[in-house]
Amino acid sequence: MSQETRPTHSIPWPAYASELVGTAVLLTVGLSVVILAFGQGSPVVNWIPSAGLRRLITGFLFGSTGALIALSPIGKHSGAHINPVVSLSFWRLHKLSLRHTIGYIIAQFAGAVLGALPLLAWGAMGRSVQFGATVPGSGYGAGWALLGEIITTFALVIGLFFFLRHKGLRPLTPALFPPLYAVMVFLEAPISGTSTNPARSFGPAVISGQWSGWWVYALGPLLGALLGVAVYRFTPLSQLEIEVAKIFHFEHDPHGIFHPEITEEIPAPIKRSSHARG
Repeated sequence: MSQETRPTHSIPWPAYASELVGTAVLLTVGLSVVILAFGQGSPVVNWIPSAGLRRLITGFLFGSTGALIALSPIGKHSGAHINPVVSLSFWRLHKLSLRHTIGYIIAQFAGAVLGALPLLAWGAMGRSVQFGATVPGSGYGAGWALLGEIITTFALVIGLFFFLRHKGLRPLTPALFPPLYAVMVFLEAPISGTSTNPARSFGPAVISGQWSGWWVYALGPLLGALLGVAVYRFTPLSQLEIEVAKIFHFEHDPHGIFHPEITEEIPAPIKRSSHARG
């Protein structure tokens, strides 16, 4: 066992708090980029008239925000899932215990709401795009939006697993997100808004009151993630194992979260009674 890994059955509050803060930062920074790129009255709309180019840049910067969180001290402590379906995917691969998965999901949704609150400072510009809320695109409807969320989340999970299973690519995992989101937002955002993250959609929905088609952003990412896990487990991709449920800082695990085969399967010490000693 690594010196930085110790089995524990206590609640790892620093890791949960880091996941909350990481998700909050993702929403505050990432959705501020969305507001600047598409909000009414933003100078960026005049500087870059092409909506497609703005989508490309927005996706790249949103993915870069996630990558920087993974590289940061926040990501070192929490693993930088910052997305409930990422945590669920690691749980389905038995790389995260159920209790930590639940703890992470609660932290992610709480962080999403906290991270959305500063977006209110954008005022009318933010309100013009519902502070980054995701809704099915005009002319597409909920069915197409659901399919878009399934496909983009599947791409996220498979890409993440592909990097994590290769020791040579593993240290480059954060670098996956900027180009991946640049392409996905460019191609798919007009259909669903390219959420891939129920918490990311939940935060702005809370502050804007825009819940139209919100079920798409709960169900679509979940189905996409489950499909990604299934493809990984039942194809040659699984020949190389994902060792740890983190995006970066792979050896850091002081709370014993990311090695459930070590921490969760060790029974509590059994004290022998004085009668048994006889």
